[in-house]
Amino acid sequence: MQILSATAMGWCFGVRDAVAAAAAVADPRQATVYGELVHNEQVLHQLHGLGLQQIAETDRARLPTTPTVLITAHGISELTRQRFRAAGLAVIDTTCPLVRRVHAAARQLVSEDRHLVIIGQPGHVEVLGIVEDFPQADVWNDAAAVTVTAQRRLGVISQSTTRPDAAERVLQRIRELHPRSDIRWVDTICQPTRDRQRAIEELLDRISLLVVVGGPRSNNSRALAERAAARGIPAHLVSSADHLRDEWFHADDVVGLTAGTSTPDDAIAAVRQRLEAIRDHWNCSP
Repeated sequence: MQILSATAMGWCFGVRDAVAAAAAVADPRQATVYGELVHNEQVLHQLHGLGLQQIAETDRARLPTTPTVLITAHGISELTRQRFRAAGLAVIDTTCPLVRRVHAAARQLVSEDRHLVIIGQPGHVEVLGIVEDFPQADVWNDAAAVTVTAQRRLGVISQSTTRPDAAERVLQRIRELHPRSDIRWVDTICQPTRDRQRAIEELLDRISLLVVVGGPRSNNSRALAERAAARGIPAHLVSSADHLRDEWFHADDVVGLTAGTSTPDDAIAAVRQRLEAIRDHWNCSP
């Protein structure tokens, strides 16, 4: 059994900066994280241990009861920012700069009198932050979901963690269904997502099985597993080393290891260590 690691994986700078900002809060018990800071259970557990409060992503209509609110790396709508200001809340903003770029592109396209289309997951918090400001927007996550709109001027953006190949298929379908429309596409897929997708492509021709370290609500972690599955390669998404199962592996496997952008280095290291223990078991077996 061999283990091959992706050349790009794990925390991106946006997540790393957000976690650092949360850890630096002077009085954690007086601050509330508005949603999940990152989609990783281990990180959320660590932040809870610091005393930070949290509003569930499904309960974001509720205002924090603490005097300080911490905006997550996934960002929020301008409408919600206005609610915070009106309530007199102090704001710690950890929105990823690349997510800010998505919001800026959306505002620009709408200012051009274009109907906004978002390629992304309809219920994902990053997408919700845009839709709250532009409720007429369409959100399509795959080519089969695309429908015909009567709008003649379309502006298309993407959730920052969308797989580039998936976005291209949706964009192509939009163009097919709207041959007479004026369509402007602004590519807002972030570079860390592209780097991890490129790295997984480099692995797929060399492995027989893939392990992705990431939380089940992490869009980019799921996308890595989906890419392997689309190539017919079994993929297991695990949030920690404890979720690995010996029966998944065989002596002749070449196992690929990667991780989403919300996965901390220590979680990746623990999974790698556990994989090495499984490998050593096979290598020592008679």
